[in-house]
Amino acid sequence: MNMDVAPRFGWWQQTWRLAAAAAVGIPTWLSTGVLLQWQAAETGSWFHTGDPMVALGCLTALLWRRRFPLAVAMTVTIASTASALATGAALVALSSISTRRRPVEIGVVVLAYVTASQFAVGFYPVQSPPGSFWLQLALPALTAGIAVALGVAVGARRAEVRSLRDRAESSEREQTARAAQARALERNRIAREMHDVLAHRISLVAMQAGVLDHRSDLRAEENRVLVRGIAEGSRQALEELRDVLGVLRADPGHPEPPQPSLEGIPDLVADARTSGLDVTLTTTVTGTPSDVVGRTCYRVVQEGLTNAAKHAPGARIHITLDGTAGDQLDVSVHNSPATIKTAQPPASGFGLLGLTERVDLAGGKLSHHPTPDDGYLLTAQLPWPDPTHEKRT
Repeated sequence: MNMDVAPRFGWWQQTWRLAAAAAVGIPTWLSTGVLLQWQAAETGSWFHTGDPMVALGCLTALLWRRRFPLAVAMTVTIASTASALATGAALVALSSISTRRRPVEIGVVVLAYVTASQFAVGFYPVQSPPGSFWLQLALPALTAGIAVALGVAVGARRAEVRSLRDRAESSEREQTARAAQARALERNRIAREMHDVLAHRISLVAMQAGVLDHRSDLRAEENRVLVRGIAEGSRQALEELRDVLGVLRADPGHPEPPQPSLEGIPDLVADARTSGLDVTLTTTVTGTPSDVVGRTCYRVVQEGLTNAAKHAPGARIHITLDGTAGDQLDVSVHNSPATIKTAQPPASGFGLLGLTERVDLAGGKLSHHPTPDDGYLLTAQLPWPDPTHEKRT
């Protein structure tokens, strides 16, 4: 609620309830005066001054009924014994205490109200007809019951509104948490994509630059090939980085760049050969796996080439792909020991960790370890269900 509106709304609630208390008390006070005149009795100074003063005090006490609900209700109820005009204030106090929906408090105040109403008769010499005791007892009990019913209904409604407000706030907090989690997941996904895109290109560029730095026996044509490879690799790294970052700046409906697949592995190998890597590819894959499996297989090969270029420059790399629908897709990247001595580039340590997560999400298994010939072997087994069998089932 608006901060400017809240005080005005609270003031209006207070004024409305005080006006209702006065509206209920005035007819009672006037009827008492008429009855006294009809019975030719003296109203006295108490009726004209004391009664209204007590009622004014009771109405003033109602302003603190929310801070001290039980104390105010008992005070107003007992004080209403001496004032017919305070009857409305007593009923409002009883209704207010009933909004708390505490049976013991309500019972105590109702008992005090009914008892006080019996003593109120002694303040004015109003003659009651014979046998009217039960009427004098039933009428206050009836009015108290109506006040209690209204108070309980208002309290129930307040509790329901409070519950709905809490649920709405809880739902808003959950939605905010889900949005934050989605943003974190998206940042992690983009970070993995940037690592996969850049690590491979930069590793090849670093390898070629290392060859130029440590090989002084290269011919001029070989130097030009390496320099062109460095320039081309740097340009492709910038373009691929621009594609990834372009997704962040694009509209929600803007399509993402095409994702790699199994068909892109031969081009990946050819690109690595152009950069100077000694790579061979053996594939016995029959069929086309799903996009997830194909993309994961591509990333396994890419990570294997990247690690070989970074940690084993000049090594021979052999890639094997084998699989068929209904079984699994096996990927292995094996590199021999390094043959060129270069400075080791900095390693983030997150490449294989992120690749393990990718393979796990695809339902596969990743393993990597050194080999007896001082090389390194990276393997992955990816499930490849038969789509034709899935359709039949």
